[in-house]
Amino acid sequence: MKYKLVKQVMDNDALRNSFIDLAIKTFDLSFKDWYKKGYWTGSYIPYAFVDNNRVIANASANVIDLKWQGKIVHYIQIGTVMTDTDHRDKGLATRLINHILDDWKDKADAIFLFANSTTVDFYPRFGFEQYDEYQYTLPVTPTPGDFRRLDMDKESDVAILKHYYQKSNPFSQLSAHDNFGLLMFYCSAFMKHFVYYSEKNGAVAIAMQNDRALICFDIFCDASGSMSAIVNELADQQTQLAILGFTPIEGRIGEYEKIEGDDFLFIYTAKENIFKGNKLMFPTLSHA
Repeated sequence: MKYKLVKQVMDNDALRNSFIDLAIKTFDLSFKDWYKKGYWTGSYIPYAFVDNNRVIANASANVIDLKWQGKIVHYIQIGTVMTDTDHRDKGLATRLINHILDDWKDKADAIFLFANSTTVDFYPRFGFEQYDEYQYTLPVTPTPGDFRRLDMDKESDVAILKHYYQKSNPFSQLSAHDNFGLLMFYCSAFMKHFVYYSEKNGAVAIAMQNDRALICFDIFCDASGSMSAIVNELADQQTQLAILGFTPIEGRIGEYEKIEGDDFLFIYTAKENIFKGNKLMFPTLSHA
């Protein structure tokens, strides 16, 4: 059977709602509030097969700009790969991924995706190869500071986050740029209580305590800021170490650990691959 290919559903109410329903059904993940709050932009591009005005399969292309070694690189992350249960085993996901590769392989500097253990054998057939990611941890000396939680339901606090996001993360080897909508996929929903602002440091940080560890997902501030001061002031008194959600430019006092789990990085081998020979991770909050 021939299905209609649609390369954007955001502006079509019926298709967008059908896409949202399929994502909830497949991943228990809703895009509804993200859209309603205006954070879904043209950088998130669902490629969908449609039957009777209903999305039955999808693979999304996420346009992600990153700063690497002083220059902006344009990457595509493939994600939200899903097929309705009534239409599986028809090769629809394969066709959608091939459409994305055809459209972007000559435009993007790199193409990547994350797969779970049930799909790691699926992506090599398209020319993707699995690579390890490495996360950085460093010791912490808790220090009093002026960090306060920003209210992500308050327009003025969201404006503070946006202002500092535009400064990017000066401490990261690989930092996201110009995709505030993607950041707000996290910060307007399940991470809305983990956004902190320090006037003294001129910084916003996305961070949470996990027992004796501080998980610092990202930091946005001027290049003159101090990462160690920010991390130390974010930490509770019982905190002993910080786990970074990005790869720091300097790693003299901590150590790298290979990321283990059910989230495997795959990189398209026909394009550039900065992970070859480097201990890196994609910023946690750049995952789409």
